[in-house]
Amino acid sequence: MCGIIGYVGLDDAKKALIKGLQTLEYRGYDSAGIAYCQPEGIKTIKTVGKVSKLKEKVADEASDDVATCGIGHTRWATHGGVSATNSHPHTAGKVTLIHNGIIENYKELQEELAAKGLEPVSQTDTEIAAMVINDCYHGDPEAAIKKAITKLEGAYGFCVMFSDIPETIYAVRNGSPLVAAHTDRGSIIASDMVALVSYTKHYFVLKEGHIAKLTEDEIIVKDENGEVYGPYIHHISWDMASAKKGGYDYFMMKEIHEQPEALRNTIRPRMVNGLPDFSADNIGDDIFEGINRIVITACGTAMHSGLMGKNMIERLCRIPVTVDIASEFRYQNPIIDEKTLLITVSQSGETADTLAALRLAKERGAKTLSVVNVKGSSIARESDYVLYTHAGPEIAVASTKAYSVQVAVMYLIAFRLALVSGKISEQEAAEYMTTMMNTINKVEEVLGYDSQTERIAKRLTKATDIFFLGRGLDYALSCEGSLKLKEISYIHSEAYAAGELKHGTISLITDNVPVIALATQPDVYAKIISNVQEVRSRGARVILITGADAEVDAALCDYHIVLPDTDPLFAPFVATVVLQYLAYYVSVEKGLNVDQPRNLAKSVTVE
Repeated sequence: MCGIIGYVGLDDAKKALIKGLQTLEYRGYDSAGIAYCQPEGIKTIKTVGKVSKLKEKVADEASDDVATCGIGHTRWATHGGVSATNSHPHTAGKVTLIHNGIIENYKELQEELAAKGLEPVSQTDTEIAAMVINDCYHGDPEAAIKKAITKLEGAYGFCVMFSDIPETIYAVRNGSPLVAAHTDRGSIIASDMVALVSYTKHYFVLKEGHIAKLTEDEIIVKDENGEVYGPYIHHISWDMASAKKGGYDYFMMKEIHEQPEALRNTIRPRMVNGLPDFSADNIGDDIFEGINRIVITACGTAMHSGLMGKNMIERLCRIPVTVDIASEFRYQNPIIDEKTLLITVSQSGETADTLAALRLAKERGAKTLSVVNVKGSSIARESDYVLYTHAGPEIAVASTKAYSVQVAVMYLIAFRLALVSGKISEQEAAEYMTTMMNTINKVEEVLGYDSQTERIAKRLTKATDIFFLGRGLDYALSCEGSLKLKEISYIHSEAYAAGELKHGTISLITDNVPVIALATQPDVYAKIISNVQEVRSRGARVILITGADAEVDAALCDYHIVLPDTDPLFAPFVATVVLQYLAYYVSVEKGLNVDQPRNLAKSVTVE
């Protein structure tokens, strides 16, 4: 969950660390801290709150310090409350450490250390990890780290400095991401590429269990056997401007407007001679051979894209699809075997629950296909096949463009599977692809709905409950719209399959309760309108979202949002912008931090 960075080189390490932490703050903003080498040893400065507070504190306390090596951390609290004591970096003896992840057996380790008379100062699992490494340290940092990680259970990405080995950073990971690069200005390592891109567009992903040693002159990586390992170098295709707000008030709005580009970048490489094609991804049609069932597993927004995938695959391919929440998947003894295709979806490629589900499926012989946005991520590396979305960096915690491209990939999978299984012809597949590409123009058109949705959003800010209704594809999209609203506005919101209203849910509808109803699918339009009439008769304020051809009685709703003329099968791509806008403007109107909603972090790398 946390953002970590290490720098050693020719530049001012304090400035480099603060700059990096500012780009990583979306990963956690409960507290922040840095530690850096000084002639008298390692100096640590940390504070509760955002990186801006840390920056001020560093300016006050370290204005005269000259430092060229250091590590920094921005925290999303897990073990231990939000306090300066629990903030990172943590120091134990000669070891100073920052950590992203969770040490699951820290209690047992704490008891072992207590038996040696060693007690922590904080309530964090991270300090216990630092104490374990220090307890193993007898002058050889790599040996100490290797021995320590045999004792640690859980997920971790560590950057470690030793007080008697100045101007050097050591790093190791298990589960939690770490990327690194060396430039003519020195060496840098972080939990995300956004902290590297202002230095270089070339980076590598530190493999699990490998130990990296960073100095001003080089980065040396050694594998589990102590052999020097030459990592594969990846290339960043975007620049630092992509990781800044670009004139928008919030990253979320910027990323909403980046959806057309992200969709084109994701779809076009998979369109060969007008047909869906995964050859550029090194995925042949044999991935679908012998498959009699598909399981999609993911968390949150990614899971909602899986609901879209289920609808499309079953509709076109006539093969059963199950969508499971990744955090529940491996605890329910899932029915999967060599005839199962498991599709995992994760923006970061590091989602802990999804990674665990992937590993279980592989153990049971299932084929695995992952849809991720980050090259070299853990899920990408451990999957049999990978379809990368090309959304670029997404900084706002609430996912927008990453969701849209995940849905696009789900559609592509459905089209390709339907084509190779003979359920649709090449002509039909080509028509689907053309329509999907044309739909991107409709997405651009609905970006102009900002003023309309802002006016409606102002009427929602006082609500304590909001309900979303939909059927079929609209229900799947309602789930995402409801999540988007609740996570950034803090208004209780629920999505319901509209037909379920009469089975209990309608008791929650009272005077002036807002209901957002999606009615973009002609085959169930009459049904959803009947449900709208039911809530309307009980006093609900209705916001109705329909296609361009829908005939709507003005008395049926308080607000009617008419989408651009779009093929109903692709209407979710267009309607999702409206729902994102509504959530965004409710949050803005309430004066909340849109990009950094409370208690949430962008990447959930622990269970």
